[in-house]
Amino acid sequence: MSRQVHHAAKRQDIYSEITSQLIAAIEADPGKPALPWRKSSGPLFMPVNALTHNAYNGINIVSLWVAAEVKAYATPMWATYKQWLELGAQVRKDEKSSLVIFYKEFDANPDPDDAGDDGKRRIARASRVFNAAQVDGYVSTHEPEKLGPVERIAAADSFVSATAARIEHGGDRAYYRPSTDHIQMPSEDAFCGTATMSRSEGYYATLVHELTHWSGAKHRLDREMGKRFGDHAYAAEELVAEIGAAFLCAELGITQETRADHAQYLAQWLTMMKSDSRAVFAAAAKASEAASFLKCFSADRRNAA
Repeated sequence: MSRQVHHAAKRQDIYSEITSQLIAAIEADPGKPALPWRKSSGPLFMPVNALTHNAYNGINIVSLWVAAEVKAYATPMWATYKQWLELGAQVRKDEKSSLVIFYKEFDANPDPDDAGDDGKRRIARASRVFNAAQVDGYVSTHEPEKLGPVERIAAADSFVSATAARIEHGGDRAYYRPSTDHIQMPSEDAFCGTATMSRSEGYYATLVHELTHWSGAKHRLDREMGKRFGDHAYAAEELVAEIGAAFLCAELGITQETRADHAQYLAQWLTMMKSDSRAVFAAAAKASEAASFLKCFSADRRNAA
């Protein structure tokens, strides 16, 4: 067996394994898909306490981002009712608070059977905070910290660059537009990740999804993309793009395992196609073709060097 044939067979084994994992995740009810970027316009800022200027951390970042998104708050400044009073501001009547969690540490007797126990204990406490948009009498002097660009993944950047695809950033949607043959991505500082995908993973997974669509243009692989949201061909193309994204994420080291995010997105489109039992396998074959097509650009670049 030639080396080229061996690598092709190995790749197909990997793609088959990923497809099987995706099907298993779908059958296990993966839940609803979540976009890895913020839908409202403007950059994303780290939520900060208005009195202490300390950044919130952990799950509080996500929960306050969600609260700001749902209620369209433009400021990242938060504080408790008492803290706003200290700042000379007043929470307006009937404003609803948002929940944050903090940990209080105390000393206890160490466990004599655990050599690593230093006696430190932590208890989770709930606190209620209000956004600066919910108060009167507050003028911020603190410059909020933008999230900025995502952390780079060198292999993914090299792969994308080799395709020479036209990619633009801005707005709150990600899509490939055949009429202009370009990929539109939200700004990098709008990406906040999901429960199972970091900001960088979310950004690159979205980008290779759109690159898979790009591969299907008439002057490339000529796939039928559908005319409108929800028709059968449109849904089938979305399956191809998301399975292709899963393949490429694994190969480029964007994600280290088959993520729930991919399965959630696939399940959405399968439902629209009335759970066509052969749809995943048909899409996986086209996704494999798309991934191979896109990887040829990198191979051509290496051969030309």
